[in-house]
Amino acid sequence: MLLYQDSILQLTYDPATDILEMDWPDLTPSYLPETKQALQALVETVRDYDVKNLLVDGSKASVTISDEENATLLLKIAQEFNATRLRKVARIASTDLRRETAADENLFRIQHSLDLHYQMQNFTDRAQAMTWLKDIS
Repeated sequence: MLLYQDSILQLTYDPATDILEMDWPDLTPSYLPETKQALQALVETVRDYDVKNLLVDGSKASVTISDEENATLLLKIAQEFNATRLRKVARIASTDLRRETAADENLFRIQHSLDLHYQMQNFTDRAQAMTWLKDIS
């Protein structure tokens, strides 16, 4: 079921599995204000639909904003997710080693800056991520 769509973001929800799916948007300086607004819609959708599981496909996204801007944006989203009933966030990683190194550093910072009430994990493919999200344990 399509819950949200604009030129930057599309959110698809499966009520049977309680999984919200999205492709991570490109993070470019010229579209950063619009992207921040779309990501705020993501947080509001997680809150409004009481989503427990989120699948983020980051495999195709381009990140051309500074590492500092990216880290700040991700920390803000993580804080806002912490105020929801979200339980798991699965991210499908890209094949770009530099981007994945930065993603791992951001994940480390988030986990050590916040007392997260949800789990976050990276995966190399969608099937592994879905299996983890569906696991109730």
